Amino acid sequence: MIIVRTPLRMSFVGGGSDLPSYYKKKSGAVISTSVDKYVYVSVNKKFDHGIRISYSKTENINNTYEIKHPIVRNALELLGIPNSIEITSISDIPSQGSGLGSSSSFTVALIHALYAFKAEHVSKQDLGRISSHIEIDLCGDK
Repeated sequence: MIIVRTPLRMSFVGGGSDLPSYYKKKSGAVISTSVDKYVYVSVNKKFDHGIRISYSKTENINNTYEIKHPIVRNALELLGIPNSIEITSISDIPSQGSGLGSSSSFTVALIHALYAFKAEHVSKQDLGRISSHIEIDLCGDK
């Protein structure tokens, strides 16, 4: 079993500079800090060919295209993991709408865990680039 934890963060100024409408025209910066609260993602091999995802809901499906959680669906498709996997996510605090970057923390933890699941190394730079690509380009979250 693989368990990854990523910290939640608090941004103070510059949050709008991460929007494509801004950063495609100008440079930007964000001042933020991590806090001592975390998002945890565990990944484990399933012994059947199904996919089980547990977050605030539980999904038991057979194919990635059936996954309702857009970040998980896009991550599994992007990394070529079609089935036989169980993914669980928990957080130290309720995450939806907290303003602590929980979706980004979740995405980073998920990608890191999936690379470990595939027994592949991912650099910090690639982890950030892939996570941003999934959230912004594939899920349209920013």
